[in-house]
Amino acid sequence: MWTIIKIDKKKIGFLKEALKQKLGNESQIYFPKILIQTHKNKKLINRSYSLLGDYIFCFHKKFKNKDTIENLKFSKGLKYFLSGHIESQNEINDFINNCKKSENESGFVSKNFFELKLKSYYKFESGPLTNKIFQLLEIQKNKIKILINGIKVKVRNKDFLLPAN
Repeated sequence: MWTIIKIDKKKIGFLKEALKQKLGNESQIYFPKILIQTHKNKKLINRSYSLLGDYIFCFHKKFKNKDTIENLKFSKGLKYFLSGHIESQNEINDFINNCKKSENESGFVSKNFFELKLKSYYKFESGPLTNKIFQLLEIQKNKIKILINGIKVKVRNKDFLLPAN
């Protein structure tokens, strides 16, 4: 059974050790990551980001039992367990399977994982328009039409788009 845990990123090692001690080696931890390439001072910089921020997925068959969660509640590196994981197993499994299907050979979730929606705002993460926010107007097979600073532009649809925050 999967559960969702909010963690302290600086103490993830302590949490992994606590899970191993209290649950054994049967537990699995999954936290999808995405690789973002940005330009800084004319250099290409690769950065890895957690897709879910401070949240991770953890699988163990004992998570059906609330006593197991109570026993782990005060582990170092753990902020809290997200409630409702028992009722949401199908959705959690679907999300994890979609992430795993979208992973590249390096284990990073590809940017194609995100569904582009018309009239939504996005930000360029690479190229000459790095960090510029635009509105998506139309999606074609190899191109997208965008509105940036009041100007309509056609751009090749590559792996450089992310939702704007």
